Amino acid sequence: MEINDLTPAESRLWRAFASGTDVDFRTADPSAADSSAANLDDPAVGGTWGPERTVRASVLRSLLLDGPREEGRVAALSLAGARVTGRLDLQYATVDHPVRLRHCHFDEAPRFYGARLRELNLSESVLPGLISHAVRVEGVLRLTRARFSDTVRLAGAEVTGSLYLESTRIETPNTEWPVLQLNQAVLGADLWAPGLRAGGEVRLTGARVAGTINLNDSVLDRPGGTAVQAETLAAEADVLMRRADVRGRLELRGARIPGRLDLSLARLANAGGTALRASSCVIGELWLREGPAVQGALNLRRAQVDVLFLQPEVVPDWVQLNDLTYTSLIPHEPAERRLPMLEKGDSGDSYLPFTYEQLTAAYRRVGDDDAARLVQLAKQRRRRRTLPWYGRLWGHLQDIAVGYGFRPLRAGGWLLSLLAVGSVAYGLHHPPALKQAEAPGFDPVFYTLDLLLPVISFGQENAFAPEGWYQTLSYVLIVTGWILATTVITGLTRTVSRQ
Repeated sequence: MEINDLTPAESRLWRAFASGTDVDFRTADPSAADSSAANLDDPAVGGTWGPERTVRASVLRSLLLDGPREEGRVAALSLAGARVTGRLDLQYATVDHPVRLRHCHFDEAPRFYGARLRELNLSESVLPGLISHAVRVEGVLRLTRARFSDTVRLAGAEVTGSLYLESTRIETPNTEWPVLQLNQAVLGADLWAPGLRAGGEVRLTGARVAGTINLNDSVLDRPGGTAVQAETLAAEADVLMRRADVRGRLELRGARIPGRLDLSLARLANAGGTALRASSCVIGELWLREGPAVQGALNLRRAQVDVLFLQPEVVPDWVQLNDLTYTSLIPHEPAERRLPMLEKGDSGDSYLPFTYEQLTAAYRRVGDDDAARLVQLAKQRRRRRTLPWYGRLWGHLQDIAVGYGFRPLRAGGWLLSLLAVGSVAYGLHHPPALKQAEAPGFDPVFYTLDLLLPVISFGQENAFAPEGWYQTLSYVLIVTGWILATTVITGLTRTVSRQ
């Protein structure tokens, strides 16, 4: 391109490029955000800017590929407050200069497909999308507070530094495709996107992030669909979504997060579907706390979590916990507040003993044996519902008698009550002796004990034969004694096996 073909605005930029000097076409003091001039500098109205601040995309391309150089200086494209007309097409190009196009208005979506760039900064600009599949940036990629009216395509991108998307807005009328595509992207540092607003799916499938993923205060909106698609995501540090508002499914199946997945104060809503799917994940710490109850299903199947920070108030009406393993469960809550979680969703439709064993182990690790026994009792009661009628009947008898052996003191109460009834009944009406000459002296207390205790014998039961309803009472005492003895022995066996 001949220098004579340039407009005054383009000539100014051409001369500044060689020395890396900033060119700013804004007319207002950036700190005077409330002034009318500052409003005119808003890139959203950049389509009305005149030739004095308009630059053709072809000029930018020529500068980046074959621009002037100044010895001893680092050439750079640093432009602010400009309207860029035409398409900035750097597909497959190799650009050795920093590219900073801040506060700019783009008439067409830039194309960086397969390009190799030193640095790319489009912060606070307004763009009709971005086409940057498989781009490689040797440094940082900044899209801070940028506004996009169509899809941002960064699938397969490789950024050696961080990707910045703070307060970036992506709104498009077509939400059939993901509005932010970062699938298979590789970031050498952080994905820094607090306050991100995305009106459609954010796709992070297969992405690898060497640092932290920060989505605090973000609004990810795709009701009835998948708001975040992050299957097999690999983050080397934390994934932070504090105070995030996710309207749609948060899909994390198979993700690897050795640090913390922090959903504190977050609102997860996907009524009628799955709100959070973190099945088959490996997570260091999962925090679901202090926010409203999840609207939709919570799927943690086959996940492995070291620390599960889960408040009962956040748990939705439908949970899927089969094969979930965790080492610690916090905060410490009474078993009565944790057990309803095991009765929801899949846990309520079928008997899943593993979920009860995990909760029992968590209580035992903190030394709360009483809560562990309550969980085991609830497990037996849940199992009882899967048995045939005769199994359920026997289960009810065990439950009433001694709480399946987890409430052995109840057996003592039953024994004392039956001992009192039998002693009074047989004390008022002595049963006749079988052999009067050989029978010992009748003792109603020890005779009742002989009937109740199936192993111990005091010589009373075999010497006397009650009649009528007293005989029926003896049968009741014998059967009840066997039930109590069986359940107590079962409970002792469980205790010894746990030790």
